[in-house]
Amino acid sequence: MYDPTVARLTYRALLGRRRALILGALPLLLLVIAVAVRALAGADDQTAADVLGGFALATMVPIIGVIAGTGAIGPEIDDGSVVYLLSKPIKRPTIIFTKLIVAIAVTMVFSAVPTLLAGLILNGNGQQVAVAYTIAALVASIAYAALFLLLGTVSRHAVVFGLVYALVWEALFGSLVPGARTLSVQQWSLAVAQKVADGNLVTSDVGLPTATVLLAAVTVLATWYAGQKLRSLTLAGEE
Repeated sequence: MYDPTVARLTYRALLGRRRALILGALPLLLLVIAVAVRALAGADDQTAADVLGGFALATMVPIIGVIAGTGAIGPEIDDGSVVYLLSKPIKRPTIIFTKLIVAIAVTMVFSAVPTLLAGLILNGNGQQVAVAYTIAALVASIAYAALFLLLGTVSRHAVVFGLVYALVWEALFGSLVPGARTLSVQQWSLAVAQKVADGNLVTSDVGLPTATVLLAAVTVLATWYAGQKLRSLTLAGEE
């Protein structure tokens, strides 16, 4: 289910100079914000939770997920180079699964690691805030990578749709419309983080059992459907 050659090509595509600069911009901004807030306000648990929840998890993680998930396969489909990959004796689900693993790894590195560092800077992991949001970022990375990899497979405008979901649905509707929060990867990951953090600094509108089921279901279904779409793309190309 994992092909090293496909993984190497995908890593090379995602971590090219331009894309790496884009991936690194938001984590760098988060660390700059964390240093500035700590210098101006000192160590405060609530402030740390606000910064990590409001910027890291609500904005940085989904945007990095969009870049990594869509970038793992979208450009190959757009420029037609995916035909050469599909001509190799590699099963289509193996291609999707390999690209998913790469997208997850890249998303985790560029989102969870800076979240942990920012949390340690902000309050030294007081009340387990830094660790809780780091776990939320790790969990969210898996679901986002699967969702946006699927978008990259089915649409040539995957980045646009991904940003609309991340910035409009997750950040805007997710914060204003109570019902929308139930269908939010952010809230599902917060449900996991809530069990780690002390006190009530990390909360979610979704219970942990529901969140766990939804995270697993979205990841599995998105990966499976992406594999099916890649199969149909192959058949269309062969015809």
